[in-house]
Amino acid sequence: MTLPTPSQTVGPFFHIGLRDVGADRLVAPGDPEATRLVGTVFDGRGEPVNDALVELWQANRHGRYDHPEDPGEELPLEPGFRGFGRCRTDASGSYRFATVKPGPVPHPGGGTQAPHINVSVFARGLLKRVVTRIYFPDEREANETDAVLSTVEPGRRSALVAREGDGALRFDIHLQGERETPFFDV
Repeated sequence: MTLPTPSQTVGPFFHIGLRDVGADRLVAPGDPEATRLVGTVFDGRGEPVNDALVELWQANRHGRYDHPEDPGEELPLEPGFRGFGRCRTDASGSYRFATVKPGPVPHPGGGTQAPHINVSVFARGLLKRVVTRIYFPDEREANETDAVLSTVEPGRRSALVAREGDGALRFDIHLQGERETPFFDV
């Protein structure tokens, strides 16, 4: 008789497989429009998660993804812009990126989406990643008409809008609990 293999969760993330030095920088050093994006990943008890992995995928400031299937081929690519970033949380559950505010991108159903950053979080206890978005506080009108953001309960939408402070945008991620970040099925 064989015993079933125990379930595996994602993480912890070991340094051996994540040597992407500089992967938290999506823009070239010295970019005058670079902004810091910071936050903390919390578990269901409100404790910082010190071994999570946060990934970003975003368009550039013109609204173009650096991907061969991006339909905005008339929009310029930007030298030094990666569009993808990855950062492990530190001992206090914090992460940080250097990036730029993306431009609006087309919505598959027509119109445009509000400027946003796509976020994936991998952490212990999760069998698969969770996916959310970061919206910008200075895009109130675009946020109100964004087709994806409008699928979130009105009282929870503000949890997807970064906060400004200390020269950075702050976006905390709560994996569970009363303050759980809205996540999307992918």
